[in-house]
Amino acid sequence: MGGLIITTYHERPPWGTDIAYEAGFVQGTRIRQYDVHGDRVRELLGGGCARMETEGLGGPKATHNPAEWVAGCLDGAAGRPSRHQGLAY
Repeated sequence: MGGLIITTYHERPPWGTDIAYEAGFVQGTRIRQYDVHGDRVRELLGGGCARMETEGLGGPKATHNPAEWVAGCLDGAAGRPSRHQGLAY
């Protein structure tokens, strides 16, 4: 069973898109919460999330789906709720 899953998904979890989005969302939310003056949030929303991912600061979870990591980071930095909250998404 495990071999079939690894062969099918090439060692990438089938829910990798969700993992990447949530990791970016958590990163963006943390930065937003600790940004006292709002300078860092403006920088993230102005392209900083994409720059962080390009520089490798997104971590290994961002490699599952870099575009979703950036989308999650932008949502977290903007203060929007996670797309994946709730039972159905």
